[in-house]
Amino acid sequence: MNETYSLREKWRQFLAVLLPILISQLALFSMTFADTIMSGHASPTDLAGVAIGASLWTPVQAGLTGILMAVMPMVAQMVGAGKRDQVSYTVMQALYLSVGIAIGVIIGGGLVLDPILNGMQLEPVVRTIARGFLHAIAIGIIPMFLYTVLRCFIDALGQTRVTMFITLLSLPINVLLNYALIFGNFGLPRLGGIGAGLASGITYWCILLITLFVVNRVHPFVEFGLFSHFHRISMKAWKELLKLGLPIGFSIFCEVSIFAAVTLFMSEYSTITIAAHQAAMNFASFLYMVPLSISMALTIVVGFEVGAKRFRDAKQYSYLGIGIALGIALLFGISLLMFSKQVAGFYTTDIEVLELAQHFLMYSILFLISDAVAAPIQGVLRGYKDVTVTFIVALISYWVIGLPLGYILAKFTSLAAFGYWIGLITGLAAGAIFLFGRLLSLQKRMIRSHS
Repeated sequence: MNETYSLREKWRQFLAVLLPILISQLALFSMTFADTIMSGHASPTDLAGVAIGASLWTPVQAGLTGILMAVMPMVAQMVGAGKRDQVSYTVMQALYLSVGIAIGVIIGGGLVLDPILNGMQLEPVVRTIARGFLHAIAIGIIPMFLYTVLRCFIDALGQTRVTMFITLLSLPINVLLNYALIFGNFGLPRLGGIGAGLASGITYWCILLITLFVVNRVHPFVEFGLFSHFHRISMKAWKELLKLGLPIGFSIFCEVSIFAAVTLFMSEYSTITIAAHQAAMNFASFLYMVPLSISMALTIVVGFEVGAKRFRDAKQYSYLGIGIALGIALLFGISLLMFSKQVAGFYTTDIEVLELAQHFLMYSILFLISDAVAAPIQGVLRGYKDVTVTFIVALISYWVIGLPLGYILAKFTSLAAFGYWIGLITGLAAGAIFLFGRLLSLQKRMIRSHS
């Protein structure tokens, strides 16, 4: 990325980074999207089992891969500051760390999975599907974490189109495996929701193998010589990665796990309610890929400008990204008001699930607005390597404000399951307000100290 001056040039530069990230995120999420839709068409029971399994796995995955996302601002600032020789060492240490984290997840998950599932009020068949889904997806944990590090390295160089092509190559593999394993096609056994987990696990291996080929054979990645020398594991380097990565990971975990916690609380309601909630939440999460992609793009461009000490440029990129996110969120909200029935119909043909999912989708519109502010600001703050406050804000807004309020509304008012959604919306809005205040303060301080 070259130094830019005019707002028009910044707009073009930002879109060049953003659009491939957005396509990549939508394609990656399409795997979960396909799991949910295809499981829903297998049966409401399979959809509910996948919902419970995903609600346990997704926050763990998001939080731990969030730790590894420290690679992105670190590499972006190194390149912006002209310290390209340090990149290979940092990426290699992150790869070592990712394997260690993955092994810990596999061992720890194996120990706690049954006690957690047995403690939930689930129908036996739903519990069986959830357990099988998680066991199946576990085969892809190590490649998923390794890929996360390599993707952050590629994206931090501004080469976001490369990860876009890698992801687009892997998407049809996942859909084909889903078709074969969920429904028992091509002579394979019909595994239902469990097949969705197995398909995802295999797909992660495919993504990793393609990425390894790219970073070893394609320019400009070859120039960094990632695997030309295998450095020794360095606890000092791990400490530096974790110092930046842990707050990122914990803040993502706090946000994602609040949605998973609500899904788990939904287990006290009927299978119909669980399925409708999961359908609406899955679509809301699909739309969240837009502000999340803007957030990731902002981390790259802001990190690059901060590394080069161009703090006014970094500020301009920040508000450009937030403005784009808000504009798109408003368009999505209007579209959902008009087409909620059609959206719910993607997930199920069951009349009861369809009608209830439409009600949940109306609440998701308010998610969109809050996410359009909060997610881009989180990306900007990561670009500045200002991550601790983001974690504290996430913890308070989601777990101190959002979930307790949702629980009270669900238990002690006639809102029932919808009360949890209102609590989530309130927590998201509070987080957006807190983060915006932090951003204003940080930018003023940075510009003042370097003017």
